[in-house]
Amino acid sequence: MSEFKCGLIAIVGRPNVGKSTLLNRIVGQKVSITSRKAQTTRHRVMGIHTTDEAQFVFVDTPGFQTRYTGTMNRAMNKRVRETLSDTDVVMLLVEAGRLKNEDRQVMELLPKDRPLILVVNKIDQVKDRAELMAYLQEVTAAHAFTEIVPVSAKQGNNLDELLKTLQTHLPENAPLFDADDVTDQTERQLAAELIREKVFRLCGEEIPYGVAVAIDKFEEEGNLRRIFATILVDRDSHKPIIIGKGGEKLKAISTQARLDMERAFDSKVYLEVWVKVKGGWADDVRMLRSLGLD
Repeated sequence: MSEFKCGLIAIVGRPNVGKSTLLNRIVGQKVSITSRKAQTTRHRVMGIHTTDEAQFVFVDTPGFQTRYTGTMNRAMNKRVRETLSDTDVVMLLVEAGRLKNEDRQVMELLPKDRPLILVVNKIDQVKDRAELMAYLQEVTAAHAFTEIVPVSAKQGNNLDELLKTLQTHLPENAPLFDADDVTDQTERQLAAELIREKVFRLCGEEIPYGVAVAIDKFEEEGNLRRIFATILVDRDSHKPIIIGKGGEKLKAISTQARLDMERAFDSKVYLEVWVKVKGGWADDVRMLRSLGLD
């Protein structure tokens, strides 16, 4: 009888290649926010998937920041490197058919002392097989990988094969978490992330990455969560965009976030959200620390 396997797997890649979508698809529910905006994943969110033979503990890193050098971005890159040094397997996610300079820069920062799995995402969007093969040749010429697995995180294609591949490289260990655990995030952390996701989704390109959410109060009363939160922006011009005409945009953000919270927490949620201007918060070390982003 084979021994049970368990290990930490880092999900790495440039922003917006589908890391959070892949993690959520494997785990089966939302544990990392998904958005088309860069830098939406800021915390080291663990997604946990357990089978009869193995436990996969995924660490969803922020996308390496190769364009910006602010305090928050330096902190995020530092956290990615720390994550990689702690894991058993590194999984690099790239977008099928599009190898960018940012992908190459991320490759240069990958460790060479552990299994490196290349996961080629969005294969459903490449219709020409010859084009896909040419792309795979380009990627493998750019870096040495232990294994290559094509997937579609959005469609859920080939994820079983990905898990089989990862399992072969996990060490023999007892499980780190209970079989029904799916994340190590607290409800407070998840509440903040869900609100921030709705800001990005509903405000589109009008709002840059400089948005954070502080949970001011989180109370539990039986099957009810009372949550009071503040959306922090760094410019006066961003506040009315998030609030919207007659408060409609903020109301939509709050409603959609509340519904996601009720599904995630399996309880009723009372949610109040305010918007506050805090200039330069992304370069304020004390503020970043209070938000868990240092």
